[in-house]
Amino acid sequence: MTTSTSAALAGVGSDAVSVEVTPEPIMRLAAGFMAAKHLFAANELGLFEALDDSPTTLEGIAARTGLTPRAARISADAMVALGLIERDGEHYRNSPTAAAFLAGQSPVDLRPVLRFWDRVSYPAWTGMAEALASGPRTEIVELDKALQAVAAAGIEAFTAGPAAALAHTVDFGGYRRMLDVGGGTGSWSLAAVRRHDHLRATVVELPAVANVARERMDASGLSARVDVVTGDAMTGELPAGHDLFLLANLIHYFSPEQNRDLLGRVRRAADTRGRLLLADFWTNHAHTEPVMAALMAGEFATHVRNGDVYSVDEVCGWLPDTGWRFIEHTPLAGPISLITADAG
Repeated sequence: MTTSTSAALAGVGSDAVSVEVTPEPIMRLAAGFMAAKHLFAANELGLFEALDDSPTTLEGIAARTGLTPRAARISADAMVALGLIERDGEHYRNSPTAAAFLAGQSPVDLRPVLRFWDRVSYPAWTGMAEALASGPRTEIVELDKALQAVAAAGIEAFTAGPAAALAHTVDFGGYRRMLDVGGGTGSWSLAAVRRHDHLRATVVELPAVANVARERMDASGLSARVDVVTGDAMTGELPAGHDLFLLANLIHYFSPEQNRDLLGRVRRAADTRGRLLLADFWTNHAHTEPVMAALMAGEFATHVRNGDVYSVDEVCGWLPDTGWRFIEHTPLAGPISLITADAG
């Protein structure tokens, strides 16, 4: 039976409240920001790295992080409550999940994602109602240099799994040169050329991100196989000489009309053998699944004036009008999936 507290929260007398209806789902969702900010703070303060070497007490956490014992307790106990740190008596240790993704000692590092969501996304989401009503306060391309770097690193870390899945699942055998349109830091291209020795790639990006991509290529040792070209895919002609075209994490920045124009631009750069790879947060017809994709619509709306998620059906409607023929829709990793098309 519902408690008197539940009834009070619902704003009605206990005798009028259904035994099956409580405000708990609302309260749990509304308090979600508290869990997120606790996680972001623990990440920023180095809590998970501090527990990487060995379990320790609150005094040990304080010594390793420079926090006061009170602050160490608040952060560590919140992470215990959320399941990311485990406590045995007075000793704390990372959970397997935190050890795998947040301690900085494994190939998959989600710390940049949390930093991006904390420093860039979270402030933008505080103006979400305003963004939905009249547009975002600031678009992501208007961030200062420091936040641009945080955003680029976070997006690369978030999409590392799908990029690796693309490199492993797509048949690149019949293609030689890939054009990575709006390719960000070049991480998708790097994953592909590392996996396929015959493949070369060209990343087209706006100036600020292109500079980051060039640094990334130099550091990778693969700059001879991945070129970075400065350009705006929405206004200029795309480089010629490619037979494979990748638009990853890009379509959600634009309106349907802009996307039709973009797909047409890409088609004009392709010959009759051209293949198109569209990796994004594609949804079902109702825009409700995957759940993370539905939520990401808010992320895009707070960062980009025309940002949105699109269904597979919507994209299939654009393709014939822009010179492409739908081939298949396949999963990659998490909420990101792949639409493949050929030049029609």
